[in-house]
Amino acid sequence: MIEKGRISPLQLAIIMHPTVLATATLSVPSITMKTAGIDMWMTPILSAMVGLLSVIVMYRLYIKYPELTFIQYTEAILGVYAGKALSGFFLVSFIFTNGLVLREYGEFVIGNFLHETPMALVIFCMVAVCAYVLYEGIEVLARVSQILIPSAVLIIFIMLILMIPDLHPKEMFPILGDGPLPLLVGSLVPSSWFTQFFMLSFLYPFLNKKRHVLQWSFLSVGIVMITLLTINLTILLMFGSLTVQFNYAFLIAVRYISISDFLEHIEALVMTIWIIGMFIKVSLIYYATVLGTAQCLGLSDYRPLIVPVGFLILLLSFWVSPNFQELMHAIGTNIPFLALITQLGVPSMLLLAASFRKGQQG
Repeated sequence: MIEKGRISPLQLAIIMHPTVLATATLSVPSITMKTAGIDMWMTPILSAMVGLLSVIVMYRLYIKYPELTFIQYTEAILGVYAGKALSGFFLVSFIFTNGLVLREYGEFVIGNFLHETPMALVIFCMVAVCAYVLYEGIEVLARVSQILIPSAVLIIFIMLILMIPDLHPKEMFPILGDGPLPLLVGSLVPSSWFTQFFMLSFLYPFLNKKRHVLQWSFLSVGIVMITLLTINLTILLMFGSLTVQFNYAFLIAVRYISISDFLEHIEALVMTIWIIGMFIKVSLIYYATVLGTAQCLGLSDYRPLIVPVGFLILLLSFWVSPNFQELMHAIGTNIPFLALITQLGVPSMLLLAASFRKGQQG
């Protein structure tokens, strides 16, 4: 096996939290406000159903192929040629996704904090740190996540509590004033974030304990849902319908925190937490790319691929969108539908095909 490292079900659940939420916490509230209106705070509840479905599909595939990643069992299900073709498509999509994530990261940091710093330098530093972690293996990424993510989540909830004096509960009424359709449509975008539980297929084979892994996966979906629900509701109660005007509504909301002129200007904490989350997210997708490529090509080690794949990701982060406006438009329109098809639709079809093959063999 290429990867000798092992992680626990708890570490798996922790890794998935920033993988889904790192980009969602800042951009999703304003995107969902455009379609769901003031009912946007409820969209994570419906979207989490998609997350649970993703977990079930990936877990069922894991049970059928416990030692294989998604890239490996596509060949077992579809045959060598069709399997490699589908694997190649997914590997390219991983590089595209990471380029998109890194561009969003660069735009946020440059646009809100490091105005004079070249974006290329900001993105390069993130890729370099992620590459170093990949050289150390999945265990190191899991341990870093276990140390950093619980603290980051705790700080987020403390921030939300400190915003309570500025909240106006009347902003959430009337509930479902325009019927359920806007809520359903508005849930499509955050649903695409929850389909990122597809990445479990690259973590399940390296678990050191098989017991209760499904429960830990469900728990991860639940915590992600609660976090996003709380953030959406807080932002709605603070800004109301004005939420749609802010690209990074959570960052703007944090700037309102002020306690007796003592605790102020803590938005730098948001950047710190977001960088931590982005580091875990980029590292996991980066890891899936190099590991999957090595498995697809039949290599004995994925580490020689880290630098060339990192270079491709770095280049694509600039090619993926001509400007910030186009980037946000793509994130709110085309990309969610592609994510739903590739990260939930395709694995579901593979599960059906695998069940059919097992039935025939039986």
